[in-house]
Amino acid sequence: MTPALLSLSALLTASVLAAPAAGATPHDDRPAGVPAGWERVTGDDLTHTTGASGRPQSLPGAARSAAAAPADESGPVAMKSVRNGKFTATEVNYPAPNTGALRARSAQVGGAWESFAFEWDEASGTYALKSLANNRYVAVEKNFTGQAQNMLRARSTSAGGWERFEVFHNEDLNLYALRSTLNNLFVAMENSYTGSLQYTLRARSADVTGSWEQFDLYNIVG
Repeated sequence: MTPALLSLSALLTASVLAAPAAGATPHDDRPAGVPAGWERVTGDDLTHTTGASGRPQSLPGAARSAAAAPADESGPVAMKSVRNGKFTATEVNYPAPNTGALRARSAQVGGAWESFAFEWDEASGTYALKSLANNRYVAVEKNFTGQAQNMLRARSTSAGGWERFEVFHNEDLNLYALRSTLNNLFVAMENSYTGSLQYTLRARSADVTGSWEQFDLYNIVG
């Protein structure tokens, strides 16, 4: 995969998942267990990013915003772990049963491996995450055991209960957290793991305790 580097101005930090506009009415529906300061993002606050151009997209390793984010932009999203400063990639070449595992291991966005679509569902009030590396929805592997239990894996052709997430935003930090509706646990990046599952994303935290569960979200535009 040879990334075609984009200029810094082509990267709009969290443009798709921008915070609600100043003066907007705060949400009063924060579920139990969600820490103070974290508010749920709904379809009214987030331009969903269904579809993708399919073109390889990339950005420099620095991956900083050089421009303010227009509220109406949409497109593929890159997820950067605050814990290790790496972008999440879909491991499409991993052998079974870990094929499609999500890992925060890329220094830059080199293409579809690090690109995701966030699809809003009005009926359930949740998002489905679709990997553009293999066009599969991200599921929480609740039935896996050991270190792989509750691992996020892009392996589903449709979005059901295993593939549904709530997105939360912290206005003070300007960071995001994801919570699986399957087990009501927040997604964490396993920085301390070793081997092939190092930096794996798992829905395993009851709270947002710190950088393990915090992500910076970027809209990739060409």
